[in-house]
Amino acid sequence: MLILIPPSEGKSSKNTTETKFDDTNFIFSKQVKEIVEILKDKKEEIEKIYGTSLEKSKDLQEKNLSVFSNTCSKAIERYTGVVYNQLDLNNYSEESKNYFNSKIRIFSGLFGMVKPNTLIPDYKLKMNVLGLTKFWSPFLSNELSKEELIIDLLPEIHRKAYEHKNIKKVSFYTKKGDKLVSAGHHGKVVKGQFINFLAVNCITKLDDFEKFDYDNYSWDGENFIK
Repeated sequence: MLILIPPSEGKSSKNTTETKFDDTNFIFSKQVKEIVEILKDKKEEIEKIYGTSLEKSKDLQEKNLSVFSNTCSKAIERYTGVVYNQLDLNNYSEESKNYFNSKIRIFSGLFGMVKPNTLIPDYKLKMNVLGLTKFWSPFLSNELSKEELIIDLLPEIHRKAYEHKNIKKVSFYTKKGDKLVSAGHHGKVVKGQFINFLAVNCITKLDDFEKFDYDNYSWDGENFIK
């Protein structure tokens, strides 16, 4: 079983190692190099790619083009968004730390898929540009094919970047009248708490999802609903 989680928009620019990305032997290095080459050919489109001002886009483009010569931090140290702020990593037992690093996979527009302890440089590239979901799909699908079960906590755009025969997609909803509405920003908090729950308890069975208790969200066998 593997648990797929999203990256975060927010990232730390701090590098906690002296290791350059080119020296990490990353499993998808070839694919990352291909994306860097694609970016080089898109100089006139960088505002559209990065969705920000020209000046900021130039900074982000330069950062992405130089990833192989830049130094790294572990992915779990790089990502700083709402989901990641809920994780109580410093208080994990050794068993929970091993579970977290062996079971969690983080999807990324530039790097495809990384483990929490994978060394990556600072970057910014969303999965919904440059046809990256289609680009990554064969590589990620092949890598994930070795697993019997995938627990998918990804946003919809990231879910398009792979295929698998046995996927359990988990989402978080609030009930308004007779309708279920996406939990939105607060759903990221709940998602982070759920990932924390999985790791702390080393969960390996879907039936144990019902033990998750946070802010009145309950498991209905398919999703968490408040």
